[in-house]
Amino acid sequence: MLNASREQNESKSDGYLEGKMLIAMPSMGDDRFARTLIYVCVHNAEGAMGIVVNRQAPDVTLPDLLEQLSIVAPHEKELIDFSSCPVLSGGPVEGGRGFVLHTPDYFSEDSTLPVDADVGLTATVDILRAIATGCGPKRALLALGYAGWAPGQLEGEIQANGWLHCDPDPELLFGDNLEAKYTAALNKLGVSISLLSGEAGHA
Repeated sequence: MLNASREQNESKSDGYLEGKMLIAMPSMGDDRFARTLIYVCVHNAEGAMGIVVNRQAPDVTLPDLLEQLSIVAPHEKELIDFSSCPVLSGGPVEGGRGFVLHTPDYFSEDSTLPVDADVGLTATVDILRAIATGCGPKRALLALGYAGWAPGQLEGEIQANGWLHCDPDPELLFGDNLEAKYTAALNKLGVSISLLSGEAGHA
């Protein structure tokens, strides 16, 4: 079952995991990433960058954030449905900076990075303005901060059984049941968390 994950990796001509989901192994030694599911936005010879998609940001809501940014007035917050864009803790790097993962129906020539055919990454307030006015993407999440790796660091962590990986799907990315995402990702690989150990194999 873990061989399938290895075959996915080898099937990519460059061996990089951009556009894949990283699944933290139980043996993950860094508590900041325990039971996390990370969407990899960038992975190349210079390092990697990803967004944690299954951790709620504490004490932050999108309406309050939009008010702080003067995108909406206080009395307007009640008039907008923000349920399609949760606010998550995206990782330990630059926790005060916002990153929006979203469906490709929103695209800004100047600021959207198309990660793959189904997902874009935008890190400017323009997309928040679009969401507030009903012109945003169909599905999105706002992440505060991101996860980053130096050159070769992510590859080393994978070799040390720190991560598995799987293909993304809309619910893994944008689903609102954050608690279920980790197990759902393992299920895509046919892996039971109760059987995993530090010697389970390489991703």
